[in-house]
Amino acid sequence: MRRQNRIFFIFGIILLLSEIWKQYCLTYIVNPGSYDWWYFPFQLCSIPMYVCLLLPFAVPESIHRAMEAFLMDFGLLGGIFAFFDTSGMKYSFFPLTCHSYLWHIFLIIIGITAGVSCRPQSWNDFKNSVYIYLSCCGIASIFNVCFGSLGSINMFYINPAHRMSQKVFRNIADALGNNAGILIYIAATILGAGIFHFIWRQILKKSCH
Repeated sequence: MRRQNRIFFIFGIILLLSEIWKQYCLTYIVNPGSYDWWYFPFQLCSIPMYVCLLLPFAVPESIHRAMEAFLMDFGLLGGIFAFFDTSGMKYSFFPLTCHSYLWHIFLIIIGITAGVSCRPQSWNDFKNSVYIYLSCCGIASIFNVCFGSLGSINMFYINPAHRMSQKVFRNIADALGNNAGILIYIAATILGAGIFHFIWRQILKKSCH
């Protein structure tokens, strides 16, 4: 396993262990004995945990590079923009609030680590990372449908049964309808990740020559 892969795998283990602790606290401290599906770990900001754990074993190389691009574009985007609306990061159990802030800071660290690897990513790598993102949106939609009867759930914030809650996009949803708001939210996320990818390409072109 390459040194960089080991680093990402360690990042993934740290995130996984902290996520297990979070789920335990939510189930047995915040909601004594009752699991809250709202906090099932499959949001955009949860995906870097799975990517870090799988990245060292990813073959072929194109998938490996796409996963790196996901971390440095989508993962970094999620980590940074979570701080523009911290309402979803606050819990009645204060240690969980601390965990949420630290989690998103860690996503930023992971994204920067992926970005500064001095391995310029092509636009094809970004395109493949978009496929990862859209696949996760599809899986999130399946979770929203399948687990909806078990409790309130809104993976990736794209459940049509729930009013769009993200800042700006909830106003769009109010004006154009919830489904339109969801589609615009997905498109905006891809655009934001694309901007990050463009910035990284400019940085790496200069630093790696």
